[in-house]
Amino acid sequence: MDRLQGLLDAVMAISREVELPAVLHRIVTTAMDLVGARYGALGVLNESKEGLEQFISAGLSEQERNALAETGLPRGLGVLGHLIRYPEPLRVDDIPAHPSSAGFPPHHPRLHTLLGVAISVRGEIYGDLYLSERLDGQPFDVQDENVVVALAGAAGIAIENVRLFERIRVGAEQFQRLLLPTLPDLGPFTAAAIYRPATEPSQLGGDWYDAIPLPDDVVAVVIGDVVGHDLQAAAAMASTRNMLRALLFDQRNSPGAILAQLDRTLEALTNNPVTTTLLARIEPEGPGWRLRWSSAGHVPPLLITPDGRAEYLLVEPGLPLGVDTAQDRPDHSRVLPPAATVVFFTDGLVEHPDHPIDESLTELTELAAAHAGLPLPLFVQTLADHHPSDGHDDMAILALRALPA
Repeated sequence: MDRLQGLLDAVMAISREVELPAVLHRIVTTAMDLVGARYGALGVLNESKEGLEQFISAGLSEQERNALAETGLPRGLGVLGHLIRYPEPLRVDDIPAHPSSAGFPPHHPRLHTLLGVAISVRGEIYGDLYLSERLDGQPFDVQDENVVVALAGAAGIAIENVRLFERIRVGAEQFQRLLLPTLPDLGPFTAAAIYRPATEPSQLGGDWYDAIPLPDDVVAVVIGDVVGHDLQAAAAMASTRNMLRALLFDQRNSPGAILAQLDRTLEALTNNPVTTTLLARIEPEGPGWRLRWSSAGHVPPLLITPDGRAEYLLVEPGLPLGVDTAQDRPDHSRVLPPAATVVFFTDGLVEHPDHPIDESLTELTELAAAHAGLPLPLFVQTLADHHPSDGHDDMAILALRALPA
């Protein structure tokens, strides 16, 4: 019963992993724990199924790993090759005495016992799980074989699930990116944007950004987040972005008036979910620029001055779109010095269930100030790589740097 419970716990542990390298390593270490083995390895077969393309090992000391570093992958000879050619469970009490034994490479630990089991994925041999040297000095027995065979069955399912996870994740990310614009030439500004999907599979996001050059050296900037993580959120994001683009070309209206009109239009024509967004216009003024913006429940933009000071443009955020179209949407204004950088982002960049939002915003401020001198593409990539959130939500970042007017 203890071994059965251990097997069930092992299956659960393997199933929780969502990255293939972590799954393969977890399979090896879990099998070692179940049978009390000193060494373990998993060889992933190459496309021809005659050799190995990957070999994950555990139990070696750092000194042993360093000594074997130049040996390279096992070539599928000896007893390991026997299991590749004949994928039936294999128990060996004396490896050197086995007919297929070919010895060990230099600096390899001298092993005596082996338990090998093939791992299948969708009826095809994916690789082989090898265990050696029980800690109690005894050879592997039939109970060890049975529990490892059962684990190998669960391992095949876990590997297939991770493969499916990756296909869904890549497909969702590609679909999301197709909905996002390629930034146009925004001269006299430089600009860069980045989108990162959520870590969960099939989590289509509602985050988007947009930037549109308007006459007289004016640039309109939009950042937004539709509530939800599904096809409806992605479709709502696309329709909202397209409507807002059309409204932006009426330059007589302020950002707040445009958001109010957008809110009324969405209410009349769609059943879109609640959406937060921030709309801004950057206009020439004197030797610098003026930022005019209105927020519909969105996180504030971050301003970084040329001397490296960073501050959030904190104002009353207003209600998100889709809540109450009768509410006024106030406009806000701020002078931007030449060479200032403004960072627009969605809350996926800073949300972490274990940290207060103020703490995450402060961490983002410090990160942005420390790297503000980087070229904008590298700057936004750095923010996305080292963000203070837990990655459960997708995130979008759009940064503009103003040149002298």
